[in-house]
Amino acid sequence: MTGPNPTAAEKRMNAPENHARAVSEALASGEVDRACAIVLDLHAADAADVISQVHGSARSQLVEGLRETLHADVLAELETGIREEVLEQLGHGHIADAVVRLETDDAIGLLEDLDAGVRAQVLDAVPAMDRAHFESGLGYPEDSAGRLMQRDFIGIPEYWTVGQAIDFMRESEDLPEDFYELFVVDPAQRPVGTLPLNRFIRTPRDGVISSIMDKNLHLIPVDMDQEDAAFEFQQYDLMSAGVVGSSGRLLGVIMIDDIVDVIHEEVEEDLLRLGGVAETDLARSVFTTTRRRFSWLFVNLLTAIFASFVIFIFEATIEEIVAVAILMPIVASMAGNAGTQSLTVAVRALATHDLTAANASRIVVKELLVGFANGVLFAVMVTVVGGLWFGMPELGLVVGMATLFTMTVGTVAGILVPLGLQKSGVDPAIASSVFVTTITDVAGFFSFLGLVALLLL
Repeated sequence: MTGPNPTAAEKRMNAPENHARAVSEALASGEVDRACAIVLDLHAADAADVISQVHGSARSQLVEGLRETLHADVLAELETGIREEVLEQLGHGHIADAVVRLETDDAIGLLEDLDAGVRAQVLDAVPAMDRAHFESGLGYPEDSAGRLMQRDFIGIPEYWTVGQAIDFMRESEDLPEDFYELFVVDPAQRPVGTLPLNRFIRTPRDGVISSIMDKNLHLIPVDMDQEDAAFEFQQYDLMSAGVVGSSGRLLGVIMIDDIVDVIHEEVEEDLLRLGGVAETDLARSVFTTTRRRFSWLFVNLLTAIFASFVIFIFEATIEEIVAVAILMPIVASMAGNAGTQSLTVAVRALATHDLTAANASRIVVKELLVGFANGVLFAVMVTVVGGLWFGMPELGLVVGMATLFTMTVGTVAGILVPLGLQKSGVDPAIASSVFVTTITDVAGFFSFLGLVALLLL
């Protein structure tokens, strides 16, 4: 909570919420024009946040009031679920006007979320040249560099001087809106170097491009997955990177602001998938959200039944020593938490390429040792607690042994399961938690109840 005198940073963070409240109040009192004026004065990202925070019929009323003045950049900034709702209200004619005003990558991001029929109508309504660019971009795999790149870039020959390049850019009417480097290309439009703007503007007009360009290129194949492209930017501290086709021809450029969005999306996607939920759950209806989550919960039900069956096998053991039923959750929960810790680290490390085939064995051994070390420490604790609680030192020893075993198994499972899934071509973020939970529950119940039956009965 903020204090009575919020800082400037806190004011900025609370701005969208405050604007959304003001917009909602204006709409409630019938002042649609005032509500629209508030939104139009905001940055596109803040305006999108405000539209997202206004709900139900009030949002429809606001969008209708903004129909003729809503900037295309606001549509690009909207969350997927909200954007679908807004675009459906605006209609394909308005969408067509919006996409031609956006950068190619933002326009394709907007178009790919549309139903096929609506997308076809929108593409029919845009100029032929824009339509060709959009259709070409949509033809690349989803979440690939081809979908992410901007078509506009500056390409110059290496034999030009700095003065010629400056004159060319001053006379050109279709320069990119933002750019950080010039691409030096051969006659076949294949990149042979890049020239950062800071070096370009510091060089005299008679300086030859070939003598000041960087020949160490970091190029992105057009079909590269956007997550791998983001890794290239992170690894080499890039501000922009050229995108090339199979022939090596320069097709476009990816900018750092788009990569920041990708990194945010990928991290968020991994976290949401680990929980079996989706980013759009906040915007979807109760029925849709329930249906999407049901399958994940159903799989968890099946694994829970399997773990319960292990308990059923040892029913007689539990009846003999009732204290066992009280201590079972300790063993299972400690194993589950240990597995979750290593699983979270593994999934993120795989996404950032910090965990690879080259270092996998070392990481697995390390996690084994970590699981064993923590298992020993907590085994001592639960041995003492179990022994004192029920006055049965031998029961405390058994629960300690089971804790040691299952925490070690859980930690190793947390690293091996995502590694195995990735090798099988399955996204570790989607299925890992189900497998790890099953392994830790079954290992915990089976080891504890098995040891009780073997040593105490």
